[in-house]
Amino acid sequence: MKNNKPTSGRRFARYLKRFSNVRLLVVGDLMLDHYIWGRVERISPEAPVPVVAVSNESIHLGGAANVAQNIVSLGGKVDLCGVIGKDDFGGRILRELKRVKIKTDGIIPDAERPTTKKTRVIAHNQQVVRFDRERRQAVSDEVRRAVLEFIGRRVRHVDGIVVSDYAKGLITEDLMREVIGLAHQHGVRTMVDPKVAHMPFYKGVDLITPNAMEALGAAGLEGLPAGPAGASSDDLDRAGRILLDRLGCQAVLITRGEQGMSLFESNGKTTHIPTVAREVFDVTGAGDTVIAALALGLCAGARMPEAAVLANHAAGLVVEIVGTTAVQQAQLARFLREGAAS
Repeated sequence: MKNNKPTSGRRFARYLKRFSNVRLLVVGDLMLDHYIWGRVERISPEAPVPVVAVSNESIHLGGAANVAQNIVSLGGKVDLCGVIGKDDFGGRILRELKRVKIKTDGIIPDAERPTTKKTRVIAHNQQVVRFDRERRQAVSDEVRRAVLEFIGRRVRHVDGIVVSDYAKGLITEDLMREVIGLAHQHGVRTMVDPKVAHMPFYKGVDLITPNAMEALGAAGLEGLPAGPAGASSDDLDRAGRILLDRLGCQAVLITRGEQGMSLFESNGKTTHIPTVAREVFDVTGAGDTVIAALALGLCAGARMPEAAVLANHAAGLVVEIVGTTAVQQAQLARFLREGAAS
């Protein structure tokens, strides 16, 4: 095993400049992240719960939509494909996508399901409670066909496919089989931000990015600790190698929160990448940023460890901010320069 050594800042700068030549197709679960901000000054007399005095609210793109937004803010081009409900929240997603200049021709409306919306109540920069509005059953055959038709039209025009799986009904075994087949047919990379229950669906993809708990669970090692101290390197080694073998993929990048990342490649190499976050306030959306930056890096010509370092720096920026956010290319460039100089 080895620890990552910083790649030269000049090389990183070259990759960032190439992001504008990369087009990615993002397929996955679209959602809205709704934040209610306030302060807690007393406990309710009705029940032992805090009373939040609301100061303001905000709406952000979430899930696959946040992945797409990160790709655009980092300087890449994107096609986005997913499902929304025929409701006000679906309309809000369309408006937000247009605002950040992401085309909506791959967004399929479905009157049979609500638009997924996660509402988080934040007081004093801490999450008090979250409640979700969603339907997790698989999409209909009609919707799946519409999604595959869009992917079939776009796959020959993109450099890679990113699957953002939040287990909200879009990503099924049948859909993944078709997506992987199309990707192989056109020589396009497939990169997945996975869910444990769907891990068998991803056999044949190029790369997956589970967190430590997901990796241990998917490898059948869920009894091992993956808390604040993190799983041991030996545990992660086992999980990474098991997943590489089961899925036949080129790499498994395990995100470890404050412990950084561990990259396992099919060539036998393992790279442990220490965190670069100065402070961690909120990990919401960090996985979206990781897969966006990683995919851009790979498709811009970076080697796998270099792309992982790019993703690590991007994640280090996003966890310093409370709430869902997208990293700007200029921010990442500056952060990379600071890391190379230190």
